[in-house]
Amino acid sequence: MYFTEEHENFRTSFKEFLQKEVVPFVDKWEKEGKVPSSIYKKFGEMGYFGLVYPEKYGGLDLDLFYTTIFLEELQKVNSGGFAAAMWAHNYLAMTHLKAEGSEKIKQNYLAPSIEGNKIGCLCITEPFGGSDVAGMRTTAIKKNDTYIINGSKTFITNGVYSDYLVVAAKTDPSEKHRGISIFLVDRNTKGITSTKLDKLGWRASDTAEIAFDNVSIPASNLMGEEGKGFGYIMQHFALERVIMGINAHARAEFALDYTIQYMSEREAFGKKINQFQALRHKIAEMASEIEMAKEFNYSIVNKLNKGMYVVKEATMSKLLSTKIADEVIYNCLQFLGGYGYMEDYPLARLLRDSRIGPIGGGTSEILKEVIAKMIIDKKAYKKTT
Repeated sequence: MYFTEEHENFRTSFKEFLQKEVVPFVDKWEKEGKVPSSIYKKFGEMGYFGLVYPEKYGGLDLDLFYTTIFLEELQKVNSGGFAAAMWAHNYLAMTHLKAEGSEKIKQNYLAPSIEGNKIGCLCITEPFGGSDVAGMRTTAIKKNDTYIINGSKTFITNGVYSDYLVVAAKTDPSEKHRGISIFLVDRNTKGITSTKLDKLGWRASDTAEIAFDNVSIPASNLMGEEGKGFGYIMQHFALERVIMGINAHARAEFALDYTIQYMSEREAFGKKINQFQALRHKIAEMASEIEMAKEFNYSIVNKLNKGMYVVKEATMSKLLSTKIADEVIYNCLQFLGGYGYMEDYPLARLLRDSRIGPIGGGTSEILKEVIAKMIIDKKAYKKTT
């Protein structure tokens, strides 16, 4: 219904690429807490960072089901951190470059990002206000033909080793959401300090707290219109939440497939453990939940392909898909018994990596209120033009 022969050929080739270029090195990158820049360049050479971007900048301008495949297969290398480093660059930072960046910014940053020669990060969350985007304290005050940025951001994926930062800041501190704007900041700009954070999971990705101390950037680095940054952020949140929903159903499916294979080989009380009814029925429940999440997520991607605004559906996807993933992975680890707790088996890392799902990109608590506003209060969210 959704995937053509061309899509499936892409899946096959991408799987082969990951098995050759990524899987053998994942454990090393997990221990080092860093993904080498060379792998970004390999992704760029293969066109994986250009799937949805215009041909003018080196992209392929393909539909979002190629992105869906890209996300699903990344989850199956069993490194949420590596996957996050790839999709945060590709779909968080680069999405803003495409949508709000000037032609000069697109030529100097989007095109090299598609090639894998520049790595980006998106800086929205702050130490004093994660979910309260409108309450951010970072400022960008215009002075002649420059903006001076002061403040801090935290939990920023690719925040240590990225080459540029897409930064949300208050250009009018007296306003709330109407005072926010978006900027392109080159990593080499004086006054930027990044501190690497030690995390429960996503160990392969470099997550940072970033300080901006009188960082001076050209006024031309403003992306889009001044004061419309909140709208841009909210608009792109829909894509981010769908991405996290797809990631969730994919890692849950990976965990379940691994567990089913394990159960077919493990014996207890004289028979394979996949013959015990209590376990069989739990597998049936989990498989049903994953399949429902997948079909829902595919339907959202289909709507996105048609240019529809899917704030409600995307929010529901992230809320429920991440919950399902956490529960499935928890239960799958239990099915492996003591082996599930061992680092030599994939479930331990999967459990840690999955836990960020209900937090990043909007906590489940915030998402429930967003949904409640739409369902109960009949609030309508519209695209920012």
